[in-house]
Amino acid sequence: MGKALLSSGRPIFFSMCEWGWEDPQIWAKSIGNSWRTTGDIEDNWNSMTSIADSNDKWASYAGPGGWNDPDMLEVGNGGMTTEEYRSHFSIWALAKAPLLVGCDIRAMDDTTHELISNAEVIAVNQD
Repeated sequence: MGKALLSSGRPIFFSMCEWGWEDPQIWAKSIGNSWRTTGDIEDNWNSMTSIADSNDKWASYAGPGGWNDPDMLEVGNGGMTTEEYRSHFSIWALAKAPLLVGCDIRAMDDTTHELISNAEVIAVNQD
């Protein structure tokens, strides 16, 4: 698939998911742009911190053109406090994780919008 996408001549972001079972952080950069490093996240503090801890050990494999993906952001889904969501977004940004919004953007409240559009945090992620 990676070769087919490269031969298309178009810029494509190829995200792979096999939940980290086969250590994709070691081999996936030659095929795609991001790879899941963990199981699915749940919208609660314990799940988010557990996934962050699991993803952290693979930090050295992330870099320009290839990123560890600890799963989507749960910010705005209602299972954590505003401060927990702020921490969640900041941790994903520091980890250089893809910032994939996992809430319904059509129903997003102002607080969630403010959190996920924080230019300073996004700049850290994109550096």
